[in-house]
Amino acid sequence: MKGFKDQQILETPSTRADITGVVLAGGRGRRMGGEDKGLLPFRGKPLVCHALAILNAVAGDVFINANRNLGAYADLGHRVVPDLNGHFDGPLAGLLSAMRAAKTPYVLTVPCDAPLLDVRLLARLVAGMAHRDAMAVAHDGERLHPVIMLVETRLAADLEAYLAGGQRQVEAWIRRHPWTRVDFSDCPDSFVNINTRDDLASLDASPGVRTVAKS
Repeated sequence: MKGFKDQQILETPSTRADITGVVLAGGRGRRMGGEDKGLLPFRGKPLVCHALAILNAVAGDVFINANRNLGAYADLGHRVVPDLNGHFDGPLAGLLSAMRAAKTPYVLTVPCDAPLLDVRLLARLVAGMAHRDAMAVAHDGERLHPVIMLVETRLAADLEAYLAGGQRQVEAWIRRHPWTRVDFSDCPDSFVNINTRDDLASLDASPGVRTVAKS
């Protein structure tokens, strides 16, 4: 964290206008047989649309990070931001692209493959950003979910250097900076993600499964 204290520390975001939301849909989908996961149908619409809906409720601007089928994603009505190098370098590469494109002090990320996430979960994440911390990250009571986080856009240069050094681990980058762990132990099922066709079919066939944060 060398030099971190010399940088400007932003206040906790107070309005939607402070936040750019980004759906991370730029993966190769290896466990899905190489299919573009975000475009697969789930309960009548592409998976990515479930993430877009909740981000639209808490963010002033919303992007989609994708590296394939850019036209299909653009047809959903949001700006599409590919990884800067096109190498499928993981979620941090998508975050960096969003940070470089954003005009807000904060970026909020969610994956395209966790359709049970709820608006109230994201609102809690935003509210949970501790004063003077650089990011807030979701924790389900047992483990961290580092791709569901709110992060200060000003860290883009640090992230770019981290990736240029060959590093890809999201949690390791998070721990380079002051961060807040936001507790979601009351709704762990909301973080279920879809990795395979079987996962998709099983969850799609269970319309009653919906665990949300308690008010």
